[in-house]
Amino acid sequence: MTRAIIIGAPRSGSGKTSVTIGILRALARRGLKVRGAKSGPDYIDPGFHTAATGLSGVNLDSWAMPPALLNALAGDATEDADFVFLESAMGLFDGIPAAPGRTGSAADLARLYGLPVLLVLDVSGQSTTAAAVAKGFATYDPDVRMAGVVLNRLGSERHRRLCSDAIEAIGLPVVGAILRDPTLNLPERHLGLVQAGEYENLMAHLDRLADMVERSLDLDAIMALAAPFAPASGSFGDALPPPGQRIALAQDAAFTFLYPHVATHWRKAGAEIIPFSPLADQAPSDDCDVCWLPGGYPELHAGRLAAAANFRAGMEAFSATRPVHGECGGFMVLGEALEDASGETHRMLGLLGHSTSFAKRKMNLGYREARLRADCPLGAQGTLIRGHEFHYAQMTATGNDEPLADLADGQGNPLGASGYRRGHVSGTFFHAIARGESMIPNRRTASAKSGNRFSV
Repeated sequence: MTRAIIIGAPRSGSGKTSVTIGILRALARRGLKVRGAKSGPDYIDPGFHTAATGLSGVNLDSWAMPPALLNALAGDATEDADFVFLESAMGLFDGIPAAPGRTGSAADLARLYGLPVLLVLDVSGQSTTAAAVAKGFATYDPDVRMAGVVLNRLGSERHRRLCSDAIEAIGLPVVGAILRDPTLNLPERHLGLVQAGEYENLMAHLDRLADMVERSLDLDAIMALAAPFAPASGSFGDALPPPGQRIALAQDAAFTFLYPHVATHWRKAGAEIIPFSPLADQAPSDDCDVCWLPGGYPELHAGRLAAAANFRAGMEAFSATRPVHGECGGFMVLGEALEDASGETHRMLGLLGHSTSFAKRKMNLGYREARLRADCPLGAQGTLIRGHEFHYAQMTATGNDEPLADLADGQGNPLGASGYRRGHVSGTFFHAIARGESMIPNRRTASAKSGNRFSV
């Protein structure tokens, strides 16, 4: 029987990811089969989980994934795994206002699957007050059980005793105490952590985290705290179907943000994924029947992409007869131009008419639900897609292409038309996660009731 525990914290930046990766790597080095999972829409951390364990990571998102799909993915996570460590996004209870169990928080998963929580507390700048924080977590929701505490960023042995004694006095075991060590921090950039695939010495860093965990945490006690993980049976009926039989997938340092569960399902459904590298001036293979440009960091490589003549010619030829879809960074590359952080403008593919800028930055962040206005690689016209948007780039020119979808936020508030389509080409700023249940009305009905609130 697979056992699991959720690793949570009061907020982002508490050290959850380093603790999770360190535990995963340490247990994998002991010969255990361990898998990492991530609550919510983070697409970077599963890459570290995969590297640390050798088993693919997965996102489990209670808002974006219908319950049957959530259970199916959770069930798959238990396959060939002795333990699953499920890392929370942001704070443990952080989600959006939604129906019970559908907020997107890790607490939803704790309630649904009866999983205990290992609470990581950054105790820098405090001592016995940490017990008040821990008690708040222990009593806030009786259906979410705190099983133990890891103290992070301690300054001294005295600091550890003050925090530990106070927390254990309220009945919570302290199963780890980590001294402050900036060398263990994972480097970050504007969309989160620098990705696992970009490290030249990734395994050395993962092993340093594992060594820290072996020194600082009681791994045997943590494994004993984990609970049986047996999700109800589910279905992949709401998973994103493969957009074609042979999928040309852009894959390099500029194109990296494809949710692991999406690619896994495409392969399970019988599709073949054929990677190519735009940064290496490669074009999509001519024997593919659809091309997918995922998100990533094209703004960091705009000059190389602009100079990739073979990539440009290949994309023009491919899109003349077959579907092409871009998400976020891929959407930016499909446009006419991209202004980088220094203010230099680079020519992009021009398969859609918009232009974007990373010099004029504004954060766009949140869950999204889209109703497709036309057939595209995401699905047929009228299909509802749930996903997530996270980018700093802004649109500087909209072009004259047709909008692809009507968009709403995570609470169903209309955001207007989103994305563009022209011929076989389509793109959006949001990342698709799964098919969803409707929160937004049909565009024609909505327009009749409330004017043009869905207009561009």
